[in-house]
Amino acid sequence: METIQIFCENTSSLHDIRPGARLSELCKTIDHKCKYRALGAIVDNQLKELSYNVYSPHIIKFIDMSHPDGRRMYIRSLSFLAQRCALDLFPEHRLTFNYSLPSGLYGEIIEKKKGEDGKYKALRLSAEQVALLKSKMEEYVGLDIPFIKKKLPKDIASSIFRENGYQAKAILAEESKQYFISTYYLDGYADTYYGPLLDSTGYLNLFDVIPYSNGFCLQAPSTSEPWKVADYKYQDKLNEIFKEHSEWNDILGIESLAHLNKAVSIGKTAPVIQIAEALHERKYANIADMIYNRRDQVKLVLIAGPSSSGKTTSSNRIAIQCRTLGLNPIVIEMDNYFVSRDKTPLDENGEYDFESLYAMDLEFLNQQLNDILAGKEVELPKFDFVKGERIPSGRKIRMTEKDILIMEGIHALNKELTKDLDQSKLFRIYVSALTSLSLDENNVISTTDCRLLRRMVRDARTRGVSPEETILRWPSVRRGEEKNIFPFQENADVMFNSSLIFELPLLKYYAEPHLNRIPVTSPAYSESVRMLKFLSHITPLTPEEIVAVPPTSVLREFIGGSSIKY
Repeated sequence: METIQIFCENTSSLHDIRPGARLSELCKTIDHKCKYRALGAIVDNQLKELSYNVYSPHIIKFIDMSHPDGRRMYIRSLSFLAQRCALDLFPEHRLTFNYSLPSGLYGEIIEKKKGEDGKYKALRLSAEQVALLKSKMEEYVGLDIPFIKKKLPKDIASSIFRENGYQAKAILAEESKQYFISTYYLDGYADTYYGPLLDSTGYLNLFDVIPYSNGFCLQAPSTSEPWKVADYKYQDKLNEIFKEHSEWNDILGIESLAHLNKAVSIGKTAPVIQIAEALHERKYANIADMIYNRRDQVKLVLIAGPSSSGKTTSSNRIAIQCRTLGLNPIVIEMDNYFVSRDKTPLDENGEYDFESLYAMDLEFLNQQLNDILAGKEVELPKFDFVKGERIPSGRKIRMTEKDILIMEGIHALNKELTKDLDQSKLFRIYVSALTSLSLDENNVISTTDCRLLRRMVRDARTRGVSPEETILRWPSVRRGEEKNIFPFQENADVMFNSSLIFELPLLKYYAEPHLNRIPVTSPAYSESVRMLKFLSHITPLTPEEIVAVPPTSVLREFIGGSSIKY
């Protein structure tokens, strides 16, 4: 019998297989060494479902839940399962996923048609209704029903989506540059997802559905703990910030990506940019007002957030707003309080862990801050990163009645950082880019993807780091955030969402050429293909439209042209 050879990257081994073999078959015959159940595979640096048939020699790497692409496949499949089950339980309504949460997705059950006020009305789900949805999903998992992929002409796919009540999804299909749309079927129900799904519902044995706000949170395991679904605590501040941005979208008259694309295509971006930036400015002013109203007590403002969230711009704009109120902000750089290199803790690989809380000289930091807050004159340190030690800076400060300290850093919300200070004198701000706009009614835009695009554009422009390197470093950055930032975000007195509704059309203009240059042989190619596919649904801004972005915009931190010094 004729055979072809494949190379299994997991085990660095060659295997003879029959032409046309499914990846799901190979999973059973090849000892692929995945620690958990294989969910998909990267074939010649391109992500494929296990239903993919192999007809020619390939390099194949099987992936499980511990791989970011494996988890994305799991989440997409889980959301499709929830959608199918919601159809059984709420036939006169439809399920929408509004945004991503730390461990999953926030979903609501809403009416298929708009009310007299022009809005879709959502059902307020009871705990019993949420439990019914979970039970129905578990029933489908037990039946192990396959996810079937078909290519449909876009006009047919669009009509199916409209019939199901998903108007934004239908518009994206109609405007697609592709003639055929990848459409998935589950038990006779059709929908589209912008990436591969799992082989069948039987793979979805780990999930939870819990009441959350007016709807529910659909939870899945994380890449760091693929064997369990973590306990989830309701995060009031995070929920409020998403609600606030949804209200901002209403003010702008943009409900979905389809509406945004239309605004861009007909040249109506200038008012969108102006209003979105004005809403940001108002929020910065509100935060400064909060600080001013507590000026007799608050003396130190601490600002934290994940990578590329716009912390530096936000710190500067809050400081400017404080000045308009008569306060005098004094910025203290947290990076100058590192311990000397020989005392820096090591990570699990034996390398210096500069992101560890204990890479900071906590005792010295707390001593200096207490002295400053007590009105003493203090000489601030400067850290020499070449020598790996602190040196005198010559910069001395003494606080007056109108002064307020501002300190930004990844550990700023961790109370252990300032454990020796009077906590009533502190005001904590969490800054992140929390995207409230979705691709369509069921496919949310990952906040992580937006930050990755920001970082890619900035690093290529200012740090000489290629987009390929940025993509490959990103998992390490994310692990640091999961450990050092996200667990403490609810410690914030206030959250600021630095996301701007027009930023994806803006970032596409800069990021797309970079992504197109990543070669097919690169280990970052699979991710670049995913990002390019995601960006293909977005209409980019033109250079003439980008000029309208003000020099103080948080996005100028990444694309250049800012009037703020970094």
